[in-house]
Amino acid sequence: MAARYMLGRVCALPRVFPAKPLCPARLSARPCFRRGLSLTPRFCSALKFTDKHEWVRVENGVGTVGISDFAQEALGDVVYCGLPDVGTKLSQSDEFGTLESVKAASELYSPLTGEVTEINDALADNPGLVNKSCYKDGWLIKMTVSVPEELDALMDEAAYKRYIKSMEEE
Repeated sequence: MAARYMLGRVCALPRVFPAKPLCPARLSARPCFRRGLSLTPRFCSALKFTDKHEWVRVENGVGTVGISDFAQEALGDVVYCGLPDVGTKLSQSDEFGTLESVKAASELYSPLTGEVTEINDALADNPGLVNKSCYKDGWLIKMTVSVPEELDALMDEAAYKRYIKSMEEE
């Protein structure tokens, strides 16, 4: 503590730590400690959405596909995931599987053209992962991206939010 005080006086640097310790209530009131319930911008910036409520995140030429939070809420508790076999070739907008919930069943549509390289095997035993963690652990398939230009036609997060809002107003 004394070294920090001396360093602050010698270098004329502002103090990094407050003189009084902050209680938890004061910490949560500071803007740098607030955290929203939505996804962080860094995470969302890589997501692209379709008008059928699928999302895709592309890394190193492989797209990870899932359904949006809006879609999983509309479906309700997912009880079954019907996914394609590895090696299945898909064109953009092709139907590739179904999700069944206690409320309804919904078809899944490919956001891009490519080949299925992996399916989320965890969903066979725990389809509820789609509800609990639709953007992380509840992903559906991974696929190659054969036509990268198709990404440009998909919505970013801001456009998708506007799309959902326009649907709710109708």
